[in-house]
Amino acid sequence: MNKQRQLAYYAIKDVSQGKHGAITKLLKIIGVSRQAYNKGLKRLETVWETRNKQLKERTQYWFDFNLQGIGAGNMLVNLQADASITFPVTFKQVRRVMRELGIRCLVHPKKHNRVKQSEQYIQDNLLNQNFNVSRPNQVWLADSTELSYGINGEYKVRLSGVLDLYGRRLLSYHLSLTETSEAEVQVFQEAFARAGSVLHPMVHTDRGSAYTSKMFSRYLDQYEVTRSMSRPGTPYDNAPMERWWNEFKHRWMARHPMPKTYQELMKLVDAGIEYFNHYNRSTQRNGLTPDEYWNKAV
Repeated sequence: MNKQRQLAYYAIKDVSQGKHGAITKLLKIIGVSRQAYNKGLKRLETVWETRNKQLKERTQYWFDFNLQGIGAGNMLVNLQADASITFPVTFKQVRRVMRELGIRCLVHPKKHNRVKQSEQYIQDNLLNQNFNVSRPNQVWLADSTELSYGINGEYKVRLSGVLDLYGRRLLSYHLSLTETSEAEVQVFQEAFARAGSVLHPMVHTDRGSAYTSKMFSRYLDQYEVTRSMSRPGTPYDNAPMERWWNEFKHRWMARHPMPKTYQELMKLVDAGIEYFNHYNRSTQRNGLTPDEYWNKAV
């Protein structure tokens, strides 16, 4: 018996309460015998139906939890880490359930417009798009992006961050009015303080004026890091950082009301970065969050 027929039986039972002869008349209309009707009402839910129902409920939960920004692959790793799901789940099942629920990942790629900045201390592109690393603190990526707040989004600030390429974990971040050398030094001060003893990571940035400044270069010199810079007009040279900003803005900032004050913006940014570091699971990290993946190697 299909689901629609069973639902029809329940509907007949409900609308016929207290109405003599109503069930007989309704069954005659849909062409079903009284025996089949009684048997259908007493039918127990199968194991498959029970699991499918639970799978749909948890799929919807994790889709909403991740702000409608994950596809079937990352949905699968969330379901596999879900303690309430006690049965095996396959990628094919997840795709079917998401299709039946009418949900899909809503993240769209963001176009980037780059303006060439004045160059002072220029470095070669030593990273050379080699984004495969074997341990934490091997390569750090840095960049900043613009965020808006206010009644109509009339105020702009820069969010700077340092990303560990291993596991895509954001080590530190800082909000400032503009991208300045002081702001970038401050975000790296926090990164080194949190990382503790590190073995001179490679630091890759773009060629923005804050990163090519004398102040910033002198600050990094004391840590004996290896410097690397993207080529002019080649944002893909820093692709993991660009993607991190893109997901942060589209999966988090865009799915919350525009902050009206600077304090509201700070709280939203703090909560978003906590989500991406502590709760965002990905197939690229074997179903782990950035923190889990990073700590497993430390």
